[in-house]
Amino acid sequence: MAASPMQNHQSINTQSSANGGDSDNYRFALTSLTSLFFMWGFITCLNDILIPHLKAVFDLTYTQSMLIQFCFFGAYFLVSIPAGKLLAKLGYQKGIVAGLIVAAIGCLMFYPAASSHSYPMFLGALFVLASGITVLQVSANPYVTLLGPSETAPSRLNMTQAFNSLGTTVAPYLGALFILNEATSVIGESKSAESVQMPYLTLTALLLIIAAIFAYIKLPHIESAEVDDEEEVQGSATQYRHLVLGTVGIFVYVGAEVAIGSFMINFFGESHIAGLEEMEAAKYLTYYWGGAMVGRFIGAAVMQKFAAGKVLAFNGLMAVVLLAITILGSGAVAMWAIILIGLCNSIMFPTIFSLALKGLGKHTSQGSGLLCLAIVGGAIVPVLQGVIADATNVQLSFILPVFCYVFIAYYGAIGSKPQPILK
Repeated sequence: MAASPMQNHQSINTQSSANGGDSDNYRFALTSLTSLFFMWGFITCLNDILIPHLKAVFDLTYTQSMLIQFCFFGAYFLVSIPAGKLLAKLGYQKGIVAGLIVAAIGCLMFYPAASSHSYPMFLGALFVLASGITVLQVSANPYVTLLGPSETAPSRLNMTQAFNSLGTTVAPYLGALFILNEATSVIGESKSAESVQMPYLTLTALLLIIAAIFAYIKLPHIESAEVDDEEEVQGSATQYRHLVLGTVGIFVYVGAEVAIGSFMINFFGESHIAGLEEMEAAKYLTYYWGGAMVGRFIGAAVMQKFAAGKVLAFNGLMAVVLLAITILGSGAVAMWAIILIGLCNSIMFPTIFSLALKGLGKHTSQGSGLLCLAIVGGAIVPVLQGVIADATNVQLSFILPVFCYVFIAYYGAIGSKPQPILK
């Protein structure tokens, strides 16, 4: 049984292992953190609904509509390093609360953006929202890797990330129901833009409630993650080759995953693929993100038996094969090939993240900040794919993610091996 909040006020290092204190504290902390992974997965995936919706409302090109992802994931680039410094001062728990509050403010900003029918205001709201989620990422991901043996960190992070995928699985269906469906039931562009108001007000309330809960409960205290004395930390996290390559891995992975999800609704609308309306096409995103959820549960078990790097390399190669089918195929074959990439994506982020942080010690917080900085790939790759789509077509534009997955396969097979040789 998990420990109650009142039982968690002591430091992990002062708990009696004979009484199972560490185990109970770890279990309670991991259980609490699943709500965070669910929420930011849900919110992030709603962007895939906003893109075709706002593209139609504001009559945007593919490149212009990808500014949604550019502003959202661009926040990771600008906020990750400050978030890492904030985390060093506040600690993991207060950092989580701060991130939730900022994210709630971003959701609230959707209301005036829709009322004023302003695309720039939507982009601003997305930036603030993503800034809060960035703080959550920098806080929660390394915290999970430290809540137990380092050998099982990839499996542990995959399990919590599975709940992130649960959020991304639910979001497309609910987004289609409450945003796209509402938009088609009213007349006029202004009314259509306002269909996002109630969903994001609801998210505002939920984020504030979760922030209040995390402000109240007492999570385990990880002394090994603290950086109180600057003299204790010599050198830089960038001296670790596997961290540097892992940073590139996070960049290309997030970029590929976000780009694929961003274009999927429009891709399914192509006459030679499925010819689906936006609302119906959006529901198929549930299978894409659902595959990631199922794959993470499977991956958490598989990586108890097989090396995480080998599993990562295998999934990267499978994604390349499926993208080749997507680009060269048509009809149901191409449609389901791209949906199945979600299953390949499943273990990539948490596995790259945990492999890149392995053996960093006191550099863990800095390394986490760099990895979250690399999430800016979700801002850049979709825009580049938008440029390709405008110049050619949506189907051919998927050639860009192919190169991303090739690097991921390389990182899993070779680049993830710890070699702190960079000076």
